[in-house]
Amino acid sequence: MADTDVTRPVGEVPGRRPTQFDSLRSGVFGETMAEFLGTMVLIAFGDGVVAMAVAALNQSGRGKDIFVASGDWLLITWGWAIAVTFGVYVAGGITGAHLNPAVTLAFAVRGDFPWRKVPTYWLAQIVGAFVGAAIVFLVYHDAISSYESVNHITRGAANSVPTFSIFATFPAPYFHGGWIGPLIDQIVGTAFLLMFVCALVDRRNLAPKANLTPWLIGLAVAAIGMSYGANAGYAINPARDFGPRLFAWFAGWGETALPGNGQWFSNYFWIPIVGPLIGGILGVLIYDFGIKRILIARGVVEAEV
Repeated sequence: MADTDVTRPVGEVPGRRPTQFDSLRSGVFGETMAEFLGTMVLIAFGDGVVAMAVAALNQSGRGKDIFVASGDWLLITWGWAIAVTFGVYVAGGITGAHLNPAVTLAFAVRGDFPWRKVPTYWLAQIVGAFVGAAIVFLVYHDAISSYESVNHITRGAANSVPTFSIFATFPAPYFHGGWIGPLIDQIVGTAFLLMFVCALVDRRNLAPKANLTPWLIGLAVAAIGMSYGANAGYAINPARDFGPRLFAWFAGWGETALPGNGQWFSNYFWIPIVGPLIGGILGVLIYDFGIKRILIARGVVEAEV
């Protein structure tokens, strides 16, 4: 075998000497780009569907009301499910598509992911989410401004929560500003998410073929949104919430975004960060204790991919 074949990155064109950038792509830089792009797609389509429901549909003459409970909520939950699905398809072949700091942390605690890569993945996910939100704002800027004008909303004021909700989450008013209920909500929702992810990638369990897994993860997100979404908007992903929240702060939503103040809540920004991180760890530990260890004890072997 020629020396060029020995040093050639996997997948490189035979006969062409690898460049320094080729080698860079094959390492952590390539993983970082995959997490960035996958999370960007996730937010561009997830926040995009909320922009449709909040501002674009009613301002385009295609409907007058927003958030007509079940109708718009189904649009949003299915939109986010598809956003997750295609985000996973984009990055899955390189990193497995974490796209979520809670997933990265949980897999590191589990021992399936190196701790040294955690900060890099987190940064890529947050930046990807920020850019995804920027794309939504670029496309729907006119619709958002029109909705604010028609409804006498001052961006950044307490009454700007409806348009801010395009980008990040907020708690329901029945919590009366309390943080315990929303925090529990985020812990529970993310614990379920990680349980589902663990089940879907566990080849000792009823794991699907690799090309079907992204769709089923999207369905898991839809299930969480439909069953546990109203309390706090089912962020279940610190990057999904903080990246767009940070963009919204820059785009004029001010304290409504950071530290997260609205008509019935204050200093909310930390809950969609801390809750999912705790919930992700709990979800992995519960799955491993209740399912994975039982499968191993029974001698179930891993199925072929």
